[in-house]
Amino acid sequence: MSFSMRAVRGLLAGAVLVLGASSVMAANIAVVGGKTDDEFWSRIKKGVDDARLVVEKNGGAVSYLQLQTYDNLGPDAAQLVRTAISQGVTGIVVPDWVPEAEDEAIKAAVAAGIKVILMNAGNIDKARELGAINYVGSDEYTAGKAGGEYFASKGAKNVICVNTLPGAANQEARCKGVIDGITGKGGAGKQLPLPATSFGDQTAIAEAVKATLLQDDTIDGVLNVGASDADAAASGIAQANKVGKVAHGTFDLNASGLARIKDGSQTFAIDQQPYLQSLLGVSLLAAHIDYGTNLPTAPVLTGPGIVDASNIDATLAGVKEGAR
Repeated sequence: MSFSMRAVRGLLAGAVLVLGASSVMAANIAVVGGKTDDEFWSRIKKGVDDARLVVEKNGGAVSYLQLQTYDNLGPDAAQLVRTAISQGVTGIVVPDWVPEAEDEAIKAAVAAGIKVILMNAGNIDKARELGAINYVGSDEYTAGKAGGEYFASKGAKNVICVNTLPGAANQEARCKGVIDGITGKGGAGKQLPLPATSFGDQTAIAEAVKATLLQDDTIDGVLNVGASDADAAASGIAQANKVGKVAHGTFDLNASGLARIKDGSQTFAIDQQPYLQSLLGVSLLAAHIDYGTNLPTAPVLTGPGIVDASNIDATLAGVKEGAR
């Protein structure tokens, strides 16, 4: 055998080893998320699916592990993290909705050598505490405070924050921010906590908002923690004959809420850009696993942004593409 032939075969063998190593190291990411029949989480899922195209092109894989209900939010999310660990993934993107229930499972993933990014719920301090490499999303308290201050700028004096997932860290932070924002401007605010079973129950939310408004005529602002909740609240406000008398805002966007902002019956929405949360979360994690990249920006914030009459047309243009 000539030297050149031996060299060629050696190079080919080395190439096989490199390819094998690349295949082993390719990112295998599990994303823990909410139900995709929810408009917010359908945008998260689009971000996951778009990021998956790049991950798969590089030999990796992305799976979406979704909750079936929100009745047992923290423990169910923790179980999905444990499921991902058992599947041998190399990365997990997960919201830390209920730290008391989820933190131990996330720590177990990190201890097993799995790279983790917190997305949507949590913050950079919590990410560092758990050993996650970053947080991608909105700062919920800051977003809520911006909403409370926005209410005040529109003349509202007494605001309720309707929470259909009480106990969830991100929703509690949202409502606390709203209350601090409005009270800091001389107004008043309180939380209206509803049972978790009311999440997605349009009738229950509408009735609760209607009853609360009828019981307290001084309430002139209603803030919802989710866009689908806002649809129900809009019905409750109408049933209480308070349209035009009560400023109405919500976290997150959906088509009907944007239509209400367009026609003037809803005042504003607080946008955290869920599509970007998952697109960036999965992409950054895959690059870290595959190539050892690290982003110096931490946290990676995707909000808050106020959508109101001043920018509704530009926002609607993004909706047509399925990303807003």
